[in-house]
This record gives sequence, C-alpha cells and structure tokens, in this order.
Amino acid sequence: MRSAARLYAVQALFQMEHSNQTVDRVRKEFEDHRFGATYEGDEMIEGDVDLFRALCETAVSHQARIDQMTDRALVAKWPIARIDPTLRALFRAAGAEMTGQDTPPRVVITEFVDVARAFFPEGREPSFVNAVLDHMAREARPEAF
Repeated sequence: MRSAARLYAVQALFQMEHSNQTVDRVRKEFEDHRFGATYEGDEMIEGDVDLFRALCETAVSHQARIDQMTDRALVAKWPIARIDPTLRALFRAAGAEMTGQDTPPRVVITEFVDVARAFFPEGREPSFVNAVLDHMAREARPEAF
C-alpha cells in the first residue's frame, strides 16, 4: 500500500502541474476515484492514504526547497524546469518523503526507482532517477550514509 501511495503521489503531482489544479482537489479525486477503482477491467490497488496525503502536501508546501535540492543534483545544463514532467513529479514526491518522513533514504530511493520503472520500463530513466535521488538523499539526510 505504501508503494501504491508513492505511485499515486507522482501521478497526482503530475496532474496538478499539468492541469493547474489544487492539491486538495487532486487529492480528493485520487482518494475517491482512483484508490481501489476498476478501469477497463483492471483493478487499481489501494494505497496508504496517510502517506499519499503527506507526500502530496509536503511536495507542494516545500516545493521550492525540494526543487532546489533536485537542481543541485542535476547537471547545470538540465535544471528541473527542463526535465520530463513525470520525472519532475517523481523528484518532488521523493524529496517530500526524504525531508518529511522517517523512511530511511535508501528505502525512498529504491521505492522511487521502482516507480520510475513503472513509468519508463524500457528507458534509462530509472538509472537517472537513482543517481539524482542518491545525491538528494545525501543532502537531505547525510547522517543516514
């Protein structure tokens, strides 16, 4: 359920940026219509609602700090504004968990690399995500390394 909450948080953050909706509106939509819903015969998994809410709200309220942390992890020619919006949402959700939760950073990295694999099963993005999140984790929680 925690893994599903992370995936849903990335989707919600992407949707908020793409459609200019508020965190409350998107959160309610996900909780009411996506968690455990059935689409075209496929049943969506339930998610940890508390983690989902915490990731979305922390990502929004601390977006500037998380984006700055992400920028420092990216190469100078690729600031966060230039990367794929799905990756941007992923980095914001992962950054929210690194800075606002007690989850060990290595667990956060592993979980969000798995989320990247779900979105980009054939690409190099999971390796890229791993490298960026490792850098972010060392900045956010250096005592864990």
